[in-house]
Amino acid sequence: MNFGRRTLVVTGASGHLGRRAVELLLDAEAGSIVATTRSPEKLVPLADRGAEIRRADFDDPVSLIDAFAGADRLLLISTDAVGRRLTQHRAAIGAALRAGVQHVVYTSLPNPEKWGANFAAEHAETETALRASGLGWTMLRNNLYSDHLLTKLSDAIASGELVAAAGDGGAAYVTREDCAGASAAALASSDFDGRTFDVTGPAAVTHAELAKIASDISRSRVEYLATPSGNDFEVGIAKGYLETITGSVEELTGYPPTSVAEFLSENADILIEAAEPPASAANRKTSGRPAGSRRP
Repeated sequence: MNFGRRTLVVTGASGHLGRRAVELLLDAEAGSIVATTRSPEKLVPLADRGAEIRRADFDDPVSLIDAFAGADRLLLISTDAVGRRLTQHRAAIGAALRAGVQHVVYTSLPNPEKWGANFAAEHAETETALRASGLGWTMLRNNLYSDHLLTKLSDAIASGELVAAAGDGGAAYVTREDCAGASAAALASSDFDGRTFDVTGPAAVTHAELAKIASDISRSRVEYLATPSGNDFEVGIAKGYLETITGSVEELTGYPPTSVAEFLSENADILIEAAEPPASAANRKTSGRPAGSRRP
């Protein structure tokens, strides 16, 4: 990566993705790193490592101008305020312009224009606003997090059924770690400017395949039960909006993405615990065995 000594700002740094992106930028000594959040007190460990911490509230545009001051490049991590998110993102883009930011990296969603759901339309319209702003831009359309499968599959193991309206569709699940690596790389290097990336895992995995992986890891029977209705993400999977597979993670970071099977195997203890009777699980917790293993 062509790291320069520029000032790089990361929004939402108290969240999982933002915090990890900041950590990776600090590890790489990628420049002067600014971490922004509504709650600066939560980021003392990042300050101890050399990041500058600034308050930024997406409902307070003036705070955004101050938070982005002096920034060369900005990682705009989409907020979770569905219904207000587009207004917040437009405020951030306006603040970036007023603060003199040159380039914005935005975390979006695959095929945002196709979903027909408000949360996806907010992503699509944010992308449109950013492209029209006059700022430099990079779009990172992150697929669904593999990390969220731990809770979903633990519940499925406990019940014996993985219930979803995903049909036979697949999603190219990607780990949050890989998304953080892609975000840090796109922010730190100008090599990827003006491009839209689908950030994906190495394969599109169906719910039937997820049930099989959960069964194999937990050594218990898990069956996929397809239902006619479900949440927007399940419907999006069924319609094929999340099945595209790319090499973006490796292009951006230099390393290949972690597969769903690998990620779940690394965190097998969490799934195995779901298959155990409560007494057995409690005993194992008190034995000192770790709840899950993760890559460093």
